[in-house]
Amino acid sequence: MQATGLDRLNAADADDARALLLACAAVPRWAQEMVRGRPYASVEDALDAARSVADPWSDEEVDAALARHPRIGERAEGADPDAAHSRREQAGVAAVDGDVRRRLTEGNRAYEERFGHVFLIRAAGRGPEEILAALDERLGNDPATERRIAAEQLREIAVLRLEGELS
Repeated sequence: MQATGLDRLNAADADDARALLLACAAVPRWAQEMVRGRPYASVEDALDAARSVADPWSDEEVDAALARHPRIGERAEGADPDAAHSRREQAGVAAVDGDVRRRLTEGNRAYEERFGHVFLIRAAGRGPEEILAALDERLGNDPATERRIAAEQLREIAVLRLEGELS
C-alpha cells in the first residue's frame, strides 16, 4: 500500500516536513508550528490546523511571503516546489493573449505603485477576467484593507497548496 501525503507529512523528519510546508507558504513560524502539531489524524485536521496557525499572519510574515510570489500572469522560474505550485495555480492566466496580458501588466504595475508589493490572489480555479476584475476592484482599497485581503489570500493559497500535497 502506498503512503498518502498525510502519512508522508506525519512520518517525515522535521526538516523534510518543514520544507514541504514552506513550499506551501514561505512563513517559517507557520511551518514550524505545523511540524510541531504532527501527527495529524486526517487531512481535514491538518488543514484546520493550517488555517488556525495562519490566523493571523504578522505583517513581517505577509511581507516575506509576498516577496516570494511572482506577479499574476508571470511564469514562476525554478524547479523548487514553490515555483511549481505557482505555475499550476496560474495556468489559467499563463497563456493569455495581447489585451489581457497588457491589462494584467498595467494592473500589476498600478497595484505595486499603490501598495508597494505584488498583487496576491488565489489564482487556482479563476480565469483571467475574474482575476482582472478583482485586481481592478482591489486597486480602490485603502492600504489597511488591502493588507488584510492579501493576508487572507495568502492563507487560502497556503491551505490549498497543503491540501494538494496531502491528497
